[in-house]
Amino acid sequence: MNGGMKTLLLQAALAMVIVFGTLAAYDRLVIRPGQLVGVVDVGEVYRQKEAEFTLILTKAGTDGERDKAMLMARAFAQRLPVALEELPRDCSCLVVLKSAVAGPTPRTLDLTAHLRRKLEAP
Repeated sequence: MNGGMKTLLLQAALAMVIVFGTLAAYDRLVIRPGQLVGVVDVGEVYRQKEAEFTLILTKAGTDGERDKAMLMARAFAQRLPVALEELPRDCSCLVVLKSAVAGPTPRTLDLTAHLRRKLEAP
């Protein structure tokens, strides 16, 4: 190999190292921090609401109070899927069930309280 070819190969290798280093830094500093995973415990929220409705029904003395409790339960059943669909837009992240995650990470965001607030809103 002559000197010109060695210089060309050295420059090409140096360019590849710079490109790969830049891509690795971009991945670590920009892409990965932006990859949040939201977790939500739907079962917990559902059990809490179920307990509330059960309490209201057991304390209800009239048919009107029971009907009101049933309307509340229906409204909850209609709002839950809508609220779950909105969660990814709210946090700009992937949302999964809390039971599907083995353990929290620095990029895990618990959205259970946020879901509760969304369901309380009229």
